[in-house]
Amino acid sequence: MQGNDTRKRRSGATGVHSIQRFVLTVPSLDEAEKFYKAFGLDVRRGGNALELRAHGDPHVWGVIHGGGQKRLEYVEMGMYAEDADALARRVAQHGVGRAAHPLGPRDGLWLTDPDGVAMHVSVASNTSPAVKSPASAVSPVPPGHGAAPARSKVAQVRPRRLAHVLRFTPDVPRMIKFCEDVLGMRLSDRSGDVIAFCHAVHGSDHHVLAFAKSDRPGYHHSSWDVGSVDEVGRGSEQMRNAGYGEGWGVGRHVLGSNYFYYVRDPWKSWAEYSYDIDYVPVDLDWPAADHPGEDSIYVWGPPLHPEFIVNHETPASGR
Repeated sequence: MQGNDTRKRRSGATGVHSIQRFVLTVPSLDEAEKFYKAFGLDVRRGGNALELRAHGDPHVWGVIHGGGQKRLEYVEMGMYAEDADALARRVAQHGVGRAAHPLGPRDGLWLTDPDGVAMHVSVASNTSPAVKSPASAVSPVPPGHGAAPARSKVAQVRPRRLAHVLRFTPDVPRMIKFCEDVLGMRLSDRSGDVIAFCHAVHGSDHHVLAFAKSDRPGYHHSSWDVGSVDEVGRGSEQMRNAGYGEGWGVGRHVLGSNYFYYVRDPWKSWAEYSYDIDYVPVDLDWPAADHPGEDSIYVWGPPLHPEFIVNHETPASGR
């Protein structure tokens, strides 16, 4: 991808514009292929890695490597070409530059965040939506016909794009400052030092990166945009039918406002079907606030899964 985007950008602001992909290592590529295909993604295998795409979209949203304990290798963010020099100077000023990750490309900017986790920033097309994601088109229902599809004929839910990644961190305020000072992102909302949500400065969903408190870094979930509450619910049933019965939802978040269902993957992290998340236009200053703990999780839904905020990732050297 090249940075040939013609969209409006925020005047006087320098910062990343979108999330490009996440890169994980997991113990078994066979298990990963089965899980993400059941989830509704276009999964393509090459050597000892999987590429995750949305059906009909060539963009690679995730890369899964096999043969090790589950861990987040790095997240890649996109920038405009005209911001590359300024962002490189910020990386140098804050002393967070690093050599390229062994599993990543050699171009672009490579950073180490305050938790010691790698991050890649590349010149790329803006993958953040230009406007709030629309609902899926619904065909009119003739009189005398039911609106619901037959269970035997229901279509597979297929996410449209990666929406965000949530990471564990031992220091949420420190990660907020890193996102603001180095990446040029902005805080959307937070709840004390427990959780925070950050958006891209040139217009994006309510959050493209989020952070939850733990005793160590780790990968919590990837979130995938779908087009209706019905698709969120159908996705939950789709995964139960595929043998992935452990999850949380259907519900609705307070911060971000999206409807959700989280399904647990084979490595005790999560993948989320998400619909109708809040949107931050390029020319809007979102009124970031510090919310009480009761508002940090959900408006309604089933009781929280007992291990939803448990970090099962083993610390790894050489990130």
